[in-house]
Amino acid sequence: MTRFQCVAIPSATAARWRATGRDDRGLELHRRVVDGPGFPCRHCLQLGEAGEEMLLGSYALPHPLDAYWTPSPIFLHARDCARFEAVEEIAPIVLANALVSVRSYDAAELCLYDLGVVAPGAEVAPLLERALADPRTRWINIHTARPGCLLTAVEKL
Repeated sequence: MTRFQCVAIPSATAARWRATGRDDRGLELHRRVVDGPGFPCRHCLQLGEAGEEMLLGSYALPHPLDAYWTPSPIFLHARDCARFEAVEEIAPIVLANALVSVRSYDAAELCLYDLGVVAPGAEVAPLLERALADPRTRWINIHTARPGCLLTAVEKL
């Protein structure tokens, strides 16, 4: 497989959200207690555990910045958590998700429609490899397929 890394939100963003209680739009964060499946933290890229408090807010995606740019609702542990730093490992929140959307973008930050795919998270490895192997791909974002929330960015190494 092409070398890659799932990229969590920056630690500075997580710290700012926790310290200010405000998201990237300046809006007050929602506080939710994990009471069922879901609640994927975009900093440690792990699922929240039952009873844990999570923060929900709007995150300004760093890529793509052109016509396809959009903010995304994301969850973040209310407590400190270690940023996901693994290399060549698909983020646990992707693998645990029932249905994900893999979205590839070129150097001009335009969507590569022919590489876009929706599949169960547990089956994403060959689809991610296909996108990573394509020489046009510069960035990949993996989203939840139903609500469309960013799970993680993926960068070629």
